[in-house]
Amino acid sequence: VVELIAEVVARYHADYDEAAAGHALTGAQAKLLSLLSLGPLPMRKLAQKLKCEPSNVTGIVDRLEARGLAERRPDPADRRIKMAAATDEGLRVARDLREGLHFAREPLAGLSADERGTLRDLLRRMLDA
Repeated sequence: VVELIAEVVARYHADYDEAAAGHALTGAQAKLLSLLSLGPLPMRKLAQKLKCEPSNVTGIVDRLEARGLAERRPDPADRRIKMAAATDEGLRVARDLREGLHFAREPLAGLSADERGTLRDLLRRMLDA
């Protein structure tokens, strides 16, 4: 089971990196943009989600900002905190990235809705353990 999970993860990362390269993004830039497509996040929270140092997130956001895909905003609740947010173009690229991920879509299409639900529930249980 462990080897199968490792293979799934490896294929996912390879597919994600390929989709990212199609937009001249690194895998880390694409993952951060994907997180921002769900809504603005504080820089520290992004670092936690990406499991990296906040200084790395700063560099990734800088590069996305330079391309017009992300922007920094003050947190409305605490103006000392900087939030990163996807721009309209960033949201479009994040959507294109999701649509460009073939690895998961094709195998999952072979599962029934019940099987996909069971798989989702089992994966959530694993992550919550």
